[in-house]
Amino acid sequence: MHLCLFEDDHVAGLRPFVETRAAYDLRLAGRTVLATAADAFEPAGLVLHARPLVAEVTRHAHPEAVVNALPDGGDVLFLNGRYVAEGGAARRQLEAAPAQDGPRAFVQDDTLVAAWVPDAAARLPDDLLARPALTAGSFDGLPVTTLNDATLLRRPWDLLDTLRPALARDAEGLVDAPSGAPLAERPHATVHESVVGVRDEQIHLGKDTTVKPGALLNAEDGAIVLGPDATVHERAVVRGPCYIGPKTHVKTGANLEGTATGTWCKIGGEVHDALLQGFSNKSHPGFLGHSVLGQWCNLGADTNNSNLKNDYGTVSAYAPDAERFVDTGRQFAGLFMGDHSKCGINTMFNTGTVVGTNGNLFGGDFPPRYVPPFSWGGASGLTTYRLEKACEVAEHVMGRRDTPFTAAHRSLLAELFDRTRAERAEHHD
Repeated sequence: MHLCLFEDDHVAGLRPFVETRAAYDLRLAGRTVLATAADAFEPAGLVLHARPLVAEVTRHAHPEAVVNALPDGGDVLFLNGRYVAEGGAARRQLEAAPAQDGPRAFVQDDTLVAAWVPDAAARLPDDLLARPALTAGSFDGLPVTTLNDATLLRRPWDLLDTLRPALARDAEGLVDAPSGAPLAERPHATVHESVVGVRDEQIHLGKDTTVKPGALLNAEDGAIVLGPDATVHERAVVRGPCYIGPKTHVKTGANLEGTATGTWCKIGGEVHDALLQGFSNKSHPGFLGHSVLGQWCNLGADTNNSNLKNDYGTVSAYAPDAERFVDTGRQFAGLFMGDHSKCGINTMFNTGTVVGTNGNLFGGDFPPRYVPPFSWGGASGLTTYRLEKACEVAEHVMGRRDTPFTAAHRSLLAELFDRTRAERAEHHD
């Protein structure tokens, strides 16, 4: 069986994070949506459907997969790229689909969640995966099963709802000291004897992890996973559940809880219920709470975000696809910052602030609660961040993490720049 992750016509609701990646490449905690689905369904092969904007970077990111082409003669389980493959009745129904006699579509609230199609290349149109989005109409004629409990990401803040369950799932089975051996006695990691571990059996240390003097790892309320080559510096406090990605540094005196990072981040200050997609820095004192950062972001020293309104009401946030503010339904919602965005020292972000790709923000007072892609400035006004400069900075920053800035990256940013001209005209001064 092949597994095909596809993008549908609701994917734009996940901006700014889908401005530079396919929806299934969003990180949930230790794993992405794609990795979570692949682990759940264990396919023999992987097929990816990607919008034209992100198709080339998807090919670059997944050389093991076929992108936008059906396998010849293969049975395919098509899975919505916004579907989180957690437990429950929906997953059990999808797992049972290959045992059924014929093809079938799985729908929840008029949204296509999945489709099981034996010998897909013989049954489906040749151009199916060349379409920008797949919908239930793409599989007309298939019998339909209704799902009731499938989790589909709709908005950026849904990643906060799925964060703690994903942290728990991703820690399952990760046991590097079955006997509960003290942290300092684990031979594959370097842990100073002064490190305090609480519930050591729930603390997983990756290969060549380093934990320095005076750090506190408290797994009473959830597992702590430190990825390979991660470093927790002196006097840092990590309270589970947490996932600290490979090569990530938790800086001296940091205070983390309920947080997940991708690869090679730097984390300092107070970070609470936050998700960093990877390669991003929040290195200095300041508060980041109930927030999601994309890749290649950098927060200047003493950057803070609000995650709670003074009246304790639900937070609204701007939805670029709807061109209006919408109710998040959340009492706690902070900053949602797209890839390659940066802010200067002492930046303040209001509750429910959305910053598009390649924002460059600085100055006193709060910047607007919606910052379109390629914006430069702050509370005193926004202007266009020049594409040439944005690409130059991206190439330099990615090179610092041994990651090439490819022609595919440059082409994506150029197309995104053109697509969002009207937004900048509307929201800039």
